[in-house]
Amino acid sequence: MDNTDATLPAALTAADARVRLVIDDTLAVITLNRPEQQNVLDIHTSRAVIAAVEAIEPRVQAGAVRAVLIRGTGRSFCAGGDIQGFAGSADARAALLESTLPPLNAAVHTLAMLPVPVVAALNGAVGGGGLGLAFCADISIAAESMVLRGGYTGMGLTPDVGSSWFLARAVGTARAKRIFFANEKVSAAQCLAWGLVSELVPNAELDSRALALARSLAAGATHSLGRTKLLLDGAMERTLAEQLALEARSMAATGLDDGASEGVEAFLEKRAPRFG
Repeated sequence: MDNTDATLPAALTAADARVRLVIDDTLAVITLNRPEQQNVLDIHTSRAVIAAVEAIEPRVQAGAVRAVLIRGTGRSFCAGGDIQGFAGSADARAALLESTLPPLNAAVHTLAMLPVPVVAALNGAVGGGGLGLAFCADISIAAESMVLRGGYTGMGLTPDVGSSWFLARAVGTARAKRIFFANEKVSAAQCLAWGLVSELVPNAELDSRALALARSLAAGATHSLGRTKLLLDGAMERTLAEQLALEARSMAATGLDDGASEGVEAFLEKRAPRFG
């Protein structure tokens, strides 16, 4: 898979880039590429993540990208932030956080709000700021080697990059508190049992399984998937009446799409749909 869009920034397409971005047909693949450092988010890697998301977002809006896959090279997805960068004075830490967190938060927010499916392939260590990248995805698949750890409070810090929001919504406040307060390692099997990940696969199958799922979603009915994502993401904050009304408006809008015509015809003709 190397059909990289020639218009992408060279800093995101080089083999040794901290974060690689490949556009393969209608699938965007973001790869954290610092395996020797377990893909930790230092300031330069964070900026590369931001650049990748900024490159993807307009392509999603134009319909050129219809699904996103996030993954990491090496033995870990993302072990968290670069703790070496936190050494030094409190003022230096504050300056680093003030320059890095707002744009990184914006990138994670953009990923979470994209009107297309986002898939995360998780292996090895997933902790700290890596939790935000892992669970801003709509679907997270874990390898058997995946181990989650909060990490923050053990160093006198607090969660960031949306990790507290995503985990509290995924596993409930009590379990999220246990994850962050106790800093215990949580196995991939436990993450599956808690609903943090939707699937557990052997280590050797993670890349192929995540890529196959992401490609199938990229070939799906984009408007249907995007509107379904909107319905589900806000369902817990709406009343039943509000949800019913939004569902009705969404169904009416989706019913006017070409995708609905193709989907209905394919169903009646007993064939696989071909969504353009």
